[in-house]
Amino acid sequence: MLAPAVPEITEENLHESIDARTESLVSLRELGPPDLVHLLKHSVRNPGKQTGIYHHVTGIDASSSASLAAYINTLTHKEYGPNATSKIVEGVYCCYNAFSRLDMRVHVSIPGSVESYCVDERGEKRKASEELWLETYLCSVLRAYSYADDGSGETIRKIMGVRRFNPITSTETEHRFLHAAEQLFFRGWQLGSDSVVQVPTTVSNHLTAGLLKYLETTGRYTSGINLFEKLRSQEIEVSSLLAKVLFMGNEEVTGVRTLYQALQETPMDYVMLDTQAEFLLKKAQTASTPEEKDRRLRMAMECADRSTIAAPSEFGTWARLAQVYVSMEDWENALTILNSCPMFTYQDKDAPFMPEPREVHLPTLAETRLDEIDSEPENRYSEQVDPSLMNLRAATYKGTFKQAYNILTEMTAKIGWDQLLKIRSTVFVMEDEYRTEKQEANRNPSTDGLRGSPERAVNGDEEEGEDQAKETGETESAAESATANGTDKEVEKPSHTIDPGEVKADAENGVANDDDHLSKLNTKRLCERWLDSLFMVLYEDLRVYTIWRTQMAQYRAQQLQYRKSAEEWEILGSLAERLQHLDEAVEAYRACLSLRFSPKALAGILRVFEQNKSTREAVASVIRLVTWQYRWYSEFSPELLHTIRMLIEDEGAVKVRSIIQATNLPQNVLDLTHHYAALCANFRSSGTDG
Repeated sequence: MLAPAVPEITEENLHESIDARTESLVSLRELGPPDLVHLLKHSVRNPGKQTGIYHHVTGIDASSSASLAAYINTLTHKEYGPNATSKIVEGVYCCYNAFSRLDMRVHVSIPGSVESYCVDERGEKRKASEELWLETYLCSVLRAYSYADDGSGETIRKIMGVRRFNPITSTETEHRFLHAAEQLFFRGWQLGSDSVVQVPTTVSNHLTAGLLKYLETTGRYTSGINLFEKLRSQEIEVSSLLAKVLFMGNEEVTGVRTLYQALQETPMDYVMLDTQAEFLLKKAQTASTPEEKDRRLRMAMECADRSTIAAPSEFGTWARLAQVYVSMEDWENALTILNSCPMFTYQDKDAPFMPEPREVHLPTLAETRLDEIDSEPENRYSEQVDPSLMNLRAATYKGTFKQAYNILTEMTAKIGWDQLLKIRSTVFVMEDEYRTEKQEANRNPSTDGLRGSPERAVNGDEEEGEDQAKETGETESAAESATANGTDKEVEKPSHTIDPGEVKADAENGVANDDDHLSKLNTKRLCERWLDSLFMVLYEDLRVYTIWRTQMAQYRAQQLQYRKSAEEWEILGSLAERLQHLDEAVEAYRACLSLRFSPKALAGILRVFEQNKSTREAVASVIRLVTWQYRWYSEFSPELLHTIRMLIEDEGAVKVRSIIQATNLPQNVLDLTHHYAALCANFRSSGTDG
């Protein structure tokens, strides 16, 4: 199979990239950054002149020093043949072991010896053992999945010059991966977990997330079931993972029975309860009658409610309960539960921090050339973007805030913004009503002239309060501008809820707060600052979306062309998709693609093609996305592999290969996608027999 081109990042000073990696080891928190490959080359005409170059890589077999040395040797033979003007004289491969928090390194002298060792957080050398190599191998596979791109190009653009390979391409390599996972399974919590999990556990960590991602991508459910069956005999908690894989493989009866039996032993295991709630929620969405849907939702609510009791500090349990209430159309409880979600600061993946390079060379293979893709970079950086589109904060949300925002937008899509605001004012104490009630409670002749407004208690949240005030001011000024232009007649601006800090300050300062005077507010809750901020962010999204749709309608009525740059169309498509207006999202993404290639826009359209079972359009999209990925040194995207696998499962391998081959694109480009289809055959996926 064709290997991606090799990017070259040239150092200003020799070995500074390795030194920077060593210094960063102490700050790594999770799986670690992609592997670093450093090469030292000298000019054939002037051997004394040495240059340091490097690139990053994921998915290389890191089970031994020999396999890493072999990778360096392939670079030597491929890039620097007999007619080359420069020659590689040595190479260093650095691969992080997140279990033992060591950087495994292999130093290759060409020609000459191979030395392997590891470096700890203090930069001291240590001996590399077989146990350490096993840990390193497992970490490298998990990193390959964690750092893979979803097809949109977002991950590829984060780190420059990363070659991405598929670490598991056959049943033999799968066996090695699952064997390593079995041996180290009960240490998986040491690797940390996704940002939505507060405390890593045996069944909620990067190892289990990677295993589930692999099984979902390849469809190798039987292998996963066998693994978790063995592990369950040692720890009953693993039943939740076993049930998830059984559900993936459509063995629902066995999955339900597995959870039922396990919960008899551990009735307050929150992951198992959450898995039950998730399953029931999905079954409710496909229920044939309203009665059946209602019954399943009530069962889901009971499981989700119990899981919040079992793990009150976990975001996922509360978010699931909120989703159940949304499906039940119990909007007040949905908002109340959403307000109860514990929010965590997003912890991004470990990334390399390298010095400014002297030179960057990003070559292109002839086999990946496609005119519409090759012209993307020049066009992209010359585009003008409206500042109001650049400042949409919801686009930057990640982790718990992104999931909470999705629940809020789902409610808005179902009941509308105005109705959501009414429910919000019913559930939460609003600022104006609190002040009115407080004034009535405090009003008497002896105090009216003496009392000033109480000081605002910040309780360590000064910075957050200032940020919120600043954000509110920016939103208000933007709203006023839009209203002045006569384009903001459909979206009502949300009024503020009372700040919980102020209520606490009033209590501490002895401001009257007796039940008789404030009885109207006794049944209401205080809205958390983050949720109040989410409402303002949602308002800004809706305001910009409404302006866009209003202007579009006006231009069409006048038979005029509505012009935006490709970047603006891409942002508008993302905005519409975020607000769950899929038809409008596709419209914007298509407008973007008509101006220039955009992997993000094409990936957005692909999601809709998959939902609508539009096989030919989906295949055409995948071919271009696979080619773009190869152009930027990635031969592996789990999401694109999963898409190809599902197309083959639905239509059969012969038909999918025929559609690929019938596409009017160069053969070398089609071969890249045929490679993905061949992987499905290697794994004997459903539909490949024909």
